[in-house]
This record gives sequence, C-alpha cells and structure tokens, in this order.
Amino acid sequence: MMIRTAGLICGLLLASGALAADLVPDPAAIKYGPVPTAFPAGATIAVLSGNPFAAGDYVLRLKMPDGYVIPAHHHPTTENVTVVSGVFYAGMGDRLDKAAAAPFVPGGFAALPAGMNHFAWAKGDTIVQVHGKGPFEITYVDPKDDPRNK
Repeated sequence: MMIRTAGLICGLLLASGALAADLVPDPAAIKYGPVPTAFPAGATIAVLSGNPFAAGDYVLRLKMPDGYVIPAHHHPTTENVTVVSGVFYAGMGDRLDKAAAAPFVPGGFAALPAGMNHFAWAKGDTIVQVHGKGPFEITYVDPKDDPRNK
C-alpha cells in the first residue's frame, strides 16, 4: 500500500510539473546562441536548466573559442564552474594575471565565492558548465572592461 501511495504521489507531481526534469542525454543536441551583452563577444551560451537571470537555480554551458578572455569581475552569488572540454584558466584578483591563474582540465571544478574578484580565459575550444542561484549578475573590476559600456 505504501509503495502504491508513493507511486501515486510521484505520478501526480510529475503530471503537475512539480518534478519536471531538464534532461540532456546527447550533448551534441545542445543549442547554443550568442552570449548576453554582459560578456565579451565571441562565445556562445546554452541554458540547460532554469533561468540565470531570475531567482532560483540555473545550469548553463559557455562555449569559448581559443584565447577567449573574461576580464576581472565578480558576482553577487557563488559561481560553480565545471570544465566539460578544453582548458579553462582561472585566477583570483583585480586584474588578469596569467602567472596567477591555474589551468582546469575536463572534470576540473571551481566554486568562486560571491564578491570575489576573478578572471578567466580559454586555451583551445573550451566548454564550461556553470551552475548557481540566480539572478546571475557580473560586475567588472574595471568598468572599461565591461562590454555593456562599449
């Protein structure tokens, strides 16, 4: 009886959308589009789950070409980054300092705390998966680095 009741409850939740799942069984099917204007041009983005610009959980992928740079910046929420492919260099500080960065290879992970200035760049074509709590915001340390100001 308990198993039937649990099954009924799960069925009702699924039917209502309360347990809706975002499934990505084939990464080749992910559709990427241009990054928002807050990012330097040249990369593409795919939102896998949620809405990064609204309150709540989100998961996205950022596809960057070789040499793509994200200048020093910070976020009001923790940014969790997992490297999917390529090499993603990241460092902490108020300016891009390649000597102070570490290479993250596929499977590598970084949790970048809210308010901490950091920077990054890609070596080779690189994809990272980012997850966190929205709304996602980015504040560049040097306003001249902010693509929205150009």
